[in-house]
Amino acid sequence: MHKLLLCLALLCACISAQGQDDPYARLKELGITLPKTSPPIATYVPYVRTGNLIFLSGLGPTKPDGETYHGKLGDKLDVKAGYDAARATGIQQLARLQEACGGDLRKVKRIVKVLGMVNSTPDFTQQPAVINGFSDLMVAVFGDKGKHARSAVGMASLPNDISVEVEMVVEVE
Repeated sequence: MHKLLLCLALLCACISAQGQDDPYARLKELGITLPKTSPPIATYVPYVRTGNLIFLSGLGPTKPDGETYHGKLGDKLDVKAGYDAARATGIQQLARLQEACGGDLRKVKRIVKVLGMVNSTPDFTQQPAVINGFSDLMVAVFGDKGKHARSAVGMASLPNDISVEVEMVVEVE
């Protein structure tokens, strides 16, 4: 009986661990449905794959209702709003990454590098706290594979007055 209970406990632990490695299980736990991707608004491609690296072009923060976060951090927006905008940008990038991975986020080996750009006033200095919205989402979805090198910088302006833009490099199988 003791061996049976031990086997059941190990089986449950294995099933739980498998769910932790499945980005789709994590997205479901977070209540996130990835949106459909849209074409670029200018002359560029949304991503480039070379070898086992995917370079994703910068994307901005679109809310589930299709609206976009606009405005400068330090003026119209505070750190919490910026964090939410960066998280929304992360959801957009995950949808684009899924497309770049042939429809399967389980191919992601590692989020390698993130560049987070924050539309901010000259005296705003909390860009890292804003871009944590993006980084925290990557770790929530991919676990240790979501931990990445990162830059978080302030910009005088961003296209269409979006509050955040993020680009990233991802290693895939």
